Amino acid sequence: MGLTVTEKIISKHLIEGEMKPRSPIAIKIDQTLTQDATGTMAYLEFEAIGIDRVRTELSVSYVDHNLLQSDFKNADDHRFLQSIAAKIGAYFSKPGNGICHQVHLERFAVPGKTLLGSDSHTPTAGGCSMLAIGAGGLDVAMAMAGEPFYLNMPEVIGVKLTGSLPDWVSAKDVILELLRRLSVKGGVGKVMEYFGPGVKTLSVTDRAAIANLGTELGATSTVFPSDEVTLEFLKMQKREECWQEIVADSDAQYIEIIEIDLSSLEPMIACPSSPDNVVKVKDIEGRPVHQVIIGSCANSSYRDIAVAAKALEDRSIHPQVSFEINPGSKQVLENLDVSGHLKTLIHVGARIHQSGCLGCIGMGQAPATNTISLRTFTRNFPGRSGTKNDQVYLCSPETAVASAITGKITDPRTLGEAPKISWPSDYIINDIGIIEPPADGSEVEIIRGPNIKPLPKFDVLPDDLIVTVILKVEDNITTDHIMPAGSKILPLRSNIEAISEYVFSAIDPEFPKKAKENAPVAIVGGENYGQGSSREHAALAPRYLGVRLKLVKSFARIHKANLINFGIVPLIFANSKDYEEISQGDTLIIKDIKQALLSGAKELEVEIKDKKKIKAICDLSERDRKLICAGGLLNWAKQKLSS
Repeated sequence: MGLTVTEKIISKHLIEGEMKPRSPIAIKIDQTLTQDATGTMAYLEFEAIGIDRVRTELSVSYVDHNLLQSDFKNADDHRFLQSIAAKIGAYFSKPGNGICHQVHLERFAVPGKTLLGSDSHTPTAGGCSMLAIGAGGLDVAMAMAGEPFYLNMPEVIGVKLTGSLPDWVSAKDVILELLRRLSVKGGVGKVMEYFGPGVKTLSVTDRAAIANLGTELGATSTVFPSDEVTLEFLKMQKREECWQEIVADSDAQYIEIIEIDLSSLEPMIACPSSPDNVVKVKDIEGRPVHQVIIGSCANSSYRDIAVAAKALEDRSIHPQVSFEINPGSKQVLENLDVSGHLKTLIHVGARIHQSGCLGCIGMGQAPATNTISLRTFTRNFPGRSGTKNDQVYLCSPETAVASAITGKITDPRTLGEAPKISWPSDYIINDIGIIEPPADGSEVEIIRGPNIKPLPKFDVLPDDLIVTVILKVEDNITTDHIMPAGSKILPLRSNIEAISEYVFSAIDPEFPKKAKENAPVAIVGGENYGQGSSREHAALAPRYLGVRLKLVKSFARIHKANLINFGIVPLIFANSKDYEEISQGDTLIIKDIKQALLSGAKELEVEIKDKKKIKAICDLSERDRKLICAGGLLNWAKQKLSS
């Protein structure tokens, strides 16, 4: 039986386990990336492991999230990141150079390689035929130290593309259609692999846009083949020497095949407040719009911004609309300039921001009260924009610019002839914003600001676990609910004591106080608990406050892995109806939990004090169990290295 592209890459990197769906495996990691919101902690964790130099083929530290410098914190973190990158042998992408996923796609992505990143949208590089996976910072730190990455072998879903996209329809509409069909839970435990004749009609940046939002399906990764389109992209980047053809075998078997006829697609839009709340644009036309932003790691390529500029050559922006552009990289910005597109955008009154994540992570660009904001972003979770009760819609650049012109949600097909985009004849490559590490970093001094605090130390799992339930939540709780982003909180990422005061602040502002007063404590949740960002702070900060158990109906992959990494026990209701049996304030008792975990027990008995006993599923590998009992991955790693 032939292999899929995913299986070909995994087979060449497999260190432990077998390629049987859902079974534990470990793979070698070739490259890592971090961004500043998660990277500061990742590098502190790397230091704590005790390795002097990265042991990957390539590691890159990007600064793209915490770009606002309203005080010293972000600037101090940037100096720390630059100095430690030089010390340990990582490349450093300076503030303003670009969004990690866009820059990595341009300058470092290599077909057939593995990439682990401390950002959930790391699968963007799957557009260049990498197996790229988002993870918590501690997993990335371990990969930088030369350790393999552990996961369950994903099921490979084939997405067969036929036809070609009609005018005014683009790659964002493809993935929005898939989100409409499958929901934010539809890709959990899976890799989405695209194949079929329609793939060749998509550029690498188109493919990257689709791979990027595969994260919102809950997918482990998204993979495209490496073909002549990939080669042309790498030639433009002057990196064609790293190209190799990688396509699925003709007799490759997929767990499931989903078919999409590209020629049948229409402009789509995700309504508030979930990426899977998708409808056709024409079905909600006419709603007034006050802010439109083109950018984020999903849609900030040259093509995405050029199409908006072309549409505006003989048109103007509606007076009530703030039209904003967040270029994905300096490379994109420079080539927009030489092609004349930047001049067009400036002339019509667009606000041109620096290359970075910005409003997508709540770092500025908050919309006005009770107004609609159209964004080509990745997520529209409630309040993520920085405005309470926001109305954020996710759409393609075509829909965004059409709506900016009319001042209301508009199907771009009503504008008439579609823009035709051509690439500059001499595409500019400029790596001035990427700093290569010295061959020997032993003399480099690491610069630490006062907001960078040592990692907290955690104790091992007790023999018996007795915890108080201090919070009970519903389905689809995101990491934004658990550990909010935004300009106020993000700068505290390197200070666990300070940032822990904001855990669950949007749901229960008293949570930190209750946790500390009642520790150890538990949280009870519904389906898909912990979806969204890879931020390990959503596990690390609760653990600091005394959370030792999370009992839910189901977990999102990355958050569950982060819980394990920091010694929080993740259990699943054996009977989902038992969720109703537990109330806030209840005491949960699990006797002999350490012995049960180490013996491989698949179910644990959970006593709800003074009520009843229920069963909880313990879906953990042997390694997971050892990590939890040791108090977390860092404790376990230190024990391993010392022995």
